[in-house]
Amino acid sequence: MAKLLEIEEPVRGALAPPQWRAFLELGFRPLYLAGTLWAAVSLALWVFAPQALTGPLGGVAWHAHEMLWGFIATIAVGFLLTAGANWTGINPLHGKRLGALALLWVLARAGYLIPAGAGFWLGAASETLFFGWAAAALGRAIYSARSRRNYGIPLLVLGLGAANALYLLSARQGDYAVLLMRFDIGLLCMAVIALLVARRVIPFFATRAVAGLEIPMHTRSGQWQLGAGLLAIAFLLAGWLPAAGIALAATGALTCWQVLAWRPWAVRRVPLLWILYAGYAALGAGLLVAAAHAAGWVLRLAWPAHVIGVGGFSVLIIGMVTRTALGHLGRPLRTDRSMVAAYALVILAAALRLLALLPTAFAIGALHASTAAWILAFGLYLWRFFPMLIRPRIDQAAARVPVPRKTASNFHPLS
Repeated sequence: MAKLLEIEEPVRGALAPPQWRAFLELGFRPLYLAGTLWAAVSLALWVFAPQALTGPLGGVAWHAHEMLWGFIATIAVGFLLTAGANWTGINPLHGKRLGALALLWVLARAGYLIPAGAGFWLGAASETLFFGWAAAALGRAIYSARSRRNYGIPLLVLGLGAANALYLLSARQGDYAVLLMRFDIGLLCMAVIALLVARRVIPFFATRAVAGLEIPMHTRSGQWQLGAGLLAIAFLLAGWLPAAGIALAATGALTCWQVLAWRPWAVRRVPLLWILYAGYAALGAGLLVAAAHAAGWVLRLAWPAHVIGVGGFSVLIIGMVTRTALGHLGRPLRTDRSMVAAYALVILAAALRLLALLPTAFAIGALHASTAAWILAFGLYLWRFFPMLIRPRIDQAAARVPVPRKTASNFHPLS
């Protein structure tokens, strides 16, 4: 357990100067920075400067795409590339190859903003390569190490990339109905990934942080949960909405039951935990809203996407990008005021965004207030973590320590 304890309970050390080698050491470093920065910039463009979105992928299609694949999926890829090193003892991407992956992401974001059609194809090609390369790198590490528990992860990332490519094709063809269906498939692929990861890490984090807390890992119910989520994706692909609604309801109900079984009241004094609990619960609620929409009970298309995306994914993300960054950067696992403020602002942004969906006179004001809270939240994260993410681990000074091969002494809960 020596290495695990070193990661999770670091010692203090001197602040080293910025270093390219450290910045490109693990996937979370460039991709957390890129994703959180783009979360703030893209929403500011969409709400306050929509006239700048003149490319072939424009309007609502651009906004939905950039929130799901430009922000949320980017953070997920950064987390998975980092977690993959713990699962397998093999760092999937680092150094120049990780830098090239990040460059593909930048080209995609820039391409969609170019008015000419060539920009769209540049963005589409770059982003397809981004997800394909990330899936291949994860697959190489996971399958080489025979980490059977994680064999599905590269396929889910590949599915996320495939849904993105199909979404872009629909946007180019102007087929709005197919566009919505493919967005929903991408949203559910991301939900399955989020459920799989969060269900593993939240109990582990909680039992380490709260003395005497014993909560279940939900291994059996997690298998049913993921099976129902995959069925929902299959039913959507087949166009069987009633069946998809049943599968979504089962997935959401299991998620809500799991978070209640984790004794949420016991973690109320630990911000690094309650933010993850809140995001997981909101994701479960969002899946239930999606089920209601599939059954025809919720008529507005925006409700499932925003409850799942803003209430679920984004709240989980702000918790994960702080908790995992602190651990992997060798920092104490404690929040400061800026981190807790960022948590509160993301939750506020989610609540106001849902309020803005209601047909009231306050809708526009709520949208602008939500956007301001969102930008401030991720601005606080960048202000706090940017100096850390571009430097070596605090307990390794300027030296780069290779990711060790997995042994019994460095067991990780996701292995």
